Amino acid sequence: MGWILQTILSSIGRKLTMAITGAFLIIFLIAHVSGNLLLLKGDSGQTFNLYADFMTKNPLIKVVAYTNYIMIILHVLFAYFLTTKNKDSRSISYLLNSPSANSSWNSRNMGILGTVLFIFLVVHLQNFWYEYKFGNPPFIVYGNVEVRDMYIIVTNAYSNFLYVIFYVISMLFLSLHLWHGFKSFFQSLGLNHSKYTPLIEKLGMVFSITIPSLFAIIPICIYFKV
Repeated sequence: MGWILQTILSSIGRKLTMAITGAFLIIFLIAHVSGNLLLLKGDSGQTFNLYADFMTKNPLIKVVAYTNYIMIILHVLFAYFLTTKNKDSRSISYLLNSPSANSSWNSRNMGILGTVLFIFLVVHLQNFWYEYKFGNPPFIVYGNVEVRDMYIIVTNAYSNFLYVIFYVISMLFLSLHLWHGFKSFFQSLGLNHSKYTPLIEKLGMVFSITIPSLFAIIPICIYFKV
């Protein structure tokens, strides 16, 4: 077991862990935004409430959810280790070279981006997950199915203009984070190739713009609808 831990904590191991956890979180983002778009269906939240109820009661989804929590924690911890080590190793070289000429802004500031996103995640979980689990949301009945009204929690949160602004700005930070992370995933796995790397970078750009934009559209639409 010692050699496994040593491998994970090595320079290559940390990068691979970041890549694997990042890939898992990318898949989670796709699934999460797909479910959240049900908020815009226009059926007073029925489809979304049934979806939220299913997601909280299905045993397989629970396993995926707990796995996702572990992946987030690992991603944050290893991001901190990598950011700290890279900052120390580049402190001297940055005195001799222009950092803006050798790397993009978001690659140099992944620590800042990650910190903002972590703060957003804490606020987001408190407003939605905590309220749904431990708050007192009303129950609503669809046919013979009684579920908690998650839709009312969401619409109440998104009726707050300041929270909508905070959410949209956070999605901008998410976009910058994904832009660099998508490309770094393939670099960490050694999959760079002169023929395919430009295509990967374009796919990363499209993904990093599309997913955060879809997330941001939801609170904006709900705010103006409310």
